[in-house]
Amino acid sequence: MSSPVTIIGTGVSPDDLTEKQRSIIRSADVLVGGKRLLAPFEDLLCRRFVIDKNLKALGDFLEREMIDQTIVVLASGDPLFFGVGTFLMRRLGGDRVRILPNVSAVATAFARLGVPWQEARVISLHGRSHTGQLLHHLSVGDTVAVYTDPSHDPVWLAALLAKNGLDDVTFTVLEQLGTPAERITRTTPEGAQTQTFSALNLVVLQPDSKRQARPALFPGMPDDWFVHEKGLITKAEVRAVTISRLRLFDRAVFWDLGAGSGSVSIEAGQSITRGSIYAVEQHASRIAHIHENITRFGIGNIKVVEARLPDGLDELPDPDRIFIGGGGENLGRIIRTAADRLNKNGIIVVNTVLIDNLTAARQALDDLGFDVDMVQIQVSRGKSMPYSQRFEAANPVWIITGCRGCEV
Repeated sequence: MSSPVTIIGTGVSPDDLTEKQRSIIRSADVLVGGKRLLAPFEDLLCRRFVIDKNLKALGDFLEREMIDQTIVVLASGDPLFFGVGTFLMRRLGGDRVRILPNVSAVATAFARLGVPWQEARVISLHGRSHTGQLLHHLSVGDTVAVYTDPSHDPVWLAALLAKNGLDDVTFTVLEQLGTPAERITRTTPEGAQTQTFSALNLVVLQPDSKRQARPALFPGMPDDWFVHEKGLITKAEVRAVTISRLRLFDRAVFWDLGAGSGSVSIEAGQSITRGSIYAVEQHASRIAHIHENITRFGIGNIKVVEARLPDGLDELPDPDRIFIGGGGENLGRIIRTAADRLNKNGIIVVNTVLIDNLTAARQALDDLGFDVDMVQIQVSRGKSMPYSQRFEAANPVWIITGCRGCEV
């Protein structure tokens, strides 16, 4: 039976290794790690395997060699904190891996800054786009530590913050932690865009404590919180029910077709923080409103697409959830075009105030094999009178839900 692979966190420098960890490294038949982590152990007479971007090759190598070799994997920081340890535990199984943790780059960074970090948020941009999470945390006043990568470096990050109106953030770049070249730069998003930083860095973002936090997201936010053309918005009560029917999830790809002011996309952003939201709208004035609302609420993972439906969808990734808030005479065609791209167990929700489109939506979803559910929302809002109140009825709205492979 093979011995477990030992994964040792090196902290931010070899100086963080304990004597026990050093002894285990010296006893290895095979030492695995990135070039930077292997360099301090060049004098050891063992085989080496250099980790690169091909993690499948790493997993294959370990499974093959661990049968009769003692293998030690070196990981920067703490192996299970955005490290290779997570991948290897999934690939090899927890019973075939032994983890010896160490101090993470985040812990070291906050120690250098003299700032407590028990309430800080940590976001990794390594090979992923978590801008929705990032901007949301900053917009509500959280301190955020960001692991960058070559495509999402400090300059890119600074431009993202500036674009989304988050200029009042202390922008601290900690480069080459634990090495003689260590450097700490405190600046602003504007200042960071004019500088050059080492590829080995961590960024700490601290919002101004005096800044008023942006409104917290919740289902059915008041209509007047959004910039919109008068009356051309999915009303708050209808929006709340619509979001419920969509059954959104964190990593979903969501299409908002006929997005108008983008109010549904904005509220979807409270559930979809690691996925992608695509707001498709044909009118330039409404597209401008969508961009204003994105900035107002700090939703960083909405991409706005200018197109006349059903055109403009070919270049978008296949969706898990689709909302159609308009469509006019083309509604049936839009539904059929969108449904053809919908992922397994996907959901389409259509809102309409037109009787003909109620029939068209139900018929199109029926013909396409969806399980269909329909509900009418009739909202009456209280209006003040000289000595009392009355209720004023809004237009009834039909919400048609089509679901594949799930109960409705």
